[in-house]
Formats: sequence, C-alpha cells, structure tokens
Amino acid sequence: MNTNTDETLDTVGPRLKHLRLRRDITLTQLAAETGISTSTLSRLESGLRRPTLEQLLPLAQYYGVTLDSLVDAPHTADPRVDLRPLACRDGSVIIPLTRRPGGIQAYKFVLPTGNDDAHPELRSHEGYDWAYVLNGTLRLVLGDQDLLLQAGEAAEFDTRIPHWFGATSAGPVEFLSLVGRQGERAHVRTSTD
Repeated sequence: MNTNTDETLDTVGPRLKHLRLRRDITLTQLAAETGISTSTLSRLESGLRRPTLEQLLPLAQYYGVTLDSLVDAPHTADPRVDLRPLACRDGSVIIPLTRRPGGIQAYKFVLPTGNDDAHPELRSHEGYDWAYVLNGTLRLVLGDQDLLLQAGEAAEFDTRIPHWFGATSAGPVEFLSLVGRQGERAHVRTSTD
C-alpha cells in the first residue's frame, strides 16, 4: 500500500468512534445492529485493525453515511455533481440532493440549536424557494414576518424577498429546500377523492 492509502485508513478508526459517540451507543449495541463483533469494532475504532469492505458497508448503512465519508476519500468530481454534505463553520450541514444542472435544486439542511435573540442577516436573490420541515422548529424570517414552522409544515416564497433560515433555542432543525429559478415553482397536486 502507498503512503496516502495508509494515511486514509488510519483516519477511519477515529471517524467510526466519533460517529458512535455522536449516536450515544455502546460497542455492544453497535455490534447487535451491524453483526460485527464488539472486539472487532473496538479494534477498528482504536486503529488496531484495518477495515474491510464487508465491515464498512454495514457501518455506513447503520450511520446513514457514504463509504466515501467513512474513509474521507478525496473529492474527485465537479462540486456541482459531487453530492457530499457540506459542513459549515456555524455547525450547519448542507446536503445536496440533486445532480442535474438547471431546474429546481433540492437540498437538505441540518441547522444546530439557535439563539432566539439573534438578529438574522436577511439575504435575497433571484429564484423561488419551497421549504419543508422534517424535524424540529424552523425559524423563517421573511421580509417583516418572523415565522416558526414545525415538523410537517412548509413555506413557499419568492427569494427576492429578504429572508433567513435558522433553528430556535428549542433544538436543531432539519428541513428540505427546493430552489428554482425565478418563475419556476414546485407543482403541488391534490386528489379530489
């Protein structure tokens, strides 16, 4: 193996341990979920054992991450096509969900717990946005309106209106955002049955 491969594999253990601790689960619980023995998981996390594909696949599936993110593979694709999550300085994560250029683009946002007293910095741009809250409470400042959207609620607006998204002090928030060019809107169909 070359030096780059060795360095890449050496970082897998700490990454696996970080993912497990973030989930607040024990090695025994993880072993029961993945079918990998507790001792093997311990050796993988401590770097005493090199991971195999047969071990990484169930771990990636359990944590809901890609194999690339587990091994921190280098970016090789155009960033408009590479659908890796983007971690931001404020602790938020943006996950692109679409690949096609042009048209409506879909993103999943995960925002950390916010500060209810924060004065948001509103921005505007060409386009149209449709936001749907998956978990938590989304604070949407839209022009002079300050809205709180709960899980299952959606907002649709012209992005030329100054706007800002954030989480509340109640906890983090996850939401989907569909952004299209000006005049391009999400089409909602309802059944008459």
